Amino acid sequence: MELTNRTIVTRNYIDGAPKESDFEVRSRVVSLSREPAGSVIVRSLYVSIDPYQLTRMKSDSSSQSYSSLATGIEVDCYGVGKVVASGDPEFEEGDLVGGLLAWGEYCVLKPGAMFRKLDPMGFPLSHHVGALAFSGLTAYAGLFEVGKAKKGEKVFVSAASGSVGHLVGQFAKLHGCYVVGSAGSKAKVELMKEKLGFDDAFNYKEEPDLKATLKKYFPEGIDVYFDNVGGEMLEAAVDNMNAFGRVAVCGVISEYTGKGRKAAPDMMDVIFRRITIRGFLAADFMCVFPDFMSAACEHLGSGKMVSLEDISIGLDSIPSAFVGLFDGGNLGKKIVQIAAE
Repeated sequence: MELTNRTIVTRNYIDGAPKESDFEVRSRVVSLSREPAGSVIVRSLYVSIDPYQLTRMKSDSSSQSYSSLATGIEVDCYGVGKVVASGDPEFEEGDLVGGLLAWGEYCVLKPGAMFRKLDPMGFPLSHHVGALAFSGLTAYAGLFEVGKAKKGEKVFVSAASGSVGHLVGQFAKLHGCYVVGSAGSKAKVELMKEKLGFDDAFNYKEEPDLKATLKKYFPEGIDVYFDNVGGEMLEAAVDNMNAFGRVAVCGVISEYTGKGRKAAPDMMDVIFRRITIRGFLAADFMCVFPDFMSAACEHLGSGKMVSLEDISIGLDSIPSAFVGLFDGGNLGKKIVQIAAE
């Protein structure tokens, strides 16, 4: 079987904010006969669009965890797909799989690739790219393993209507915490309070003094800050932390494009209040994946938790979907549906 595979690749390194013109579509023929024995060809159904991918598109990645991605190479991502041809006896045509795919209509998964058979368990397939995948695990592990949130504690979540933040807030509320979130529009603030159950929320774009704002929402101080933003928001949160407060650093989207000022929290506060600031990756906590899945499936299945998804349609929508992440236009988990289920 030979297939023509269309993929999205970068035209050049991206050292500032991404533009749609930084990407192009390329085509090549794929066939099992041209691949190593045991390879599997998967038709992409849903693929993840994430801010961290920009760090790999820079000419010099600042992170040892993500090496720079050469231009003209397929952009890998987490996704869900369906097997169309298999040289691996463990996979058959028609099997649903979840794992590390690519921004393409098809993906050739060679032996040793990170993917597994997928049981939808009655949930939409898109959930298995977001709330039941790494976005959900990041929220769960960051809140409970890194932030060590306890019932009754006060939790602040930045970018709280995003792919991870909206799940963090809901996990925290279900755990019995007081939760406040920040976002960049009035509509997102209302959604957090009315649909997601946050105790309160605010539009950071309307707040000239973030330290004073957080003091207003947390008069008794913050116990856990789940940081998706970095920059001034991190500084303001540390200024309002209680003794022995914990900061789970998930992302620094304010700094990804090089426009935002790097965070400089008051280190005297960190010392004398004995604040813990810890960065983490979801992959650090695969050991709690079963616990996470049990909790997430229970909450989603019962309707106690909502999965927000912003889904674009078609491979050609990927560049605009990715650029939109940095304009603040998305709501919840950004996903592109490449093909019909």
